[in-house]
Amino acid sequence: MGSLGCEAASQAASALGFEVYQRELINQAARLAGAPEAALAELDELGLLGLRPTPEETRAYLEAVRTVVTELAQRGRVIIIGRAGQTILQAFPGALHVRMVAPLEIRAQRIAEQKHVSLPAATAQAQASDRNRKNYLRRNYQIRWDDPELYDLTLNTAHLTAEAAAEIICLAARQYIG
Repeated sequence: MGSLGCEAASQAASALGFEVYQRELINQAARLAGAPEAALAELDELGLLGLRPTPEETRAYLEAVRTVVTELAQRGRVIIIGRAGQTILQAFPGALHVRMVAPLEIRAQRIAEQKHVSLPAATAQAQASDRNRKNYLRRNYQIRWDDPELYDLTLNTAHLTAEAAAEIICLAARQYIG
């Protein structure tokens, strides 16, 4: 949150003629799994809804996410944001795994400006989002989200604009595409 990942992905997709998938993927997976509470719990990055899906709902949801992510990748010309794509598509030919990072202070400032909230509130949102993403991957996929071996490219956007990050992603993607 706040690392410009969505913005860079959108710009890279536009330049490459790709489609971007993120939250709509969750909704599609929830419909497939018949587990809307599990999907809502994953959407609730700050844990404000207090949802506790059953283990069966969670398993069904995760299997549906795996199915949707794999089907999208097989279609090609897509950018998938989140949803453990770095794990689900780890061995998928041509998949480029990018991690966007930035120092907490910079991310919080961006969030505060974008959402019109105080800096302490933005910092708390970024920290909660980080914690939930980290826990999601550890709990459901037994991986560390910061494991550098999961990614082909890590971009620190502390001194990069979304446009510059998108250009780098496009360059790397074109190498993968051939």
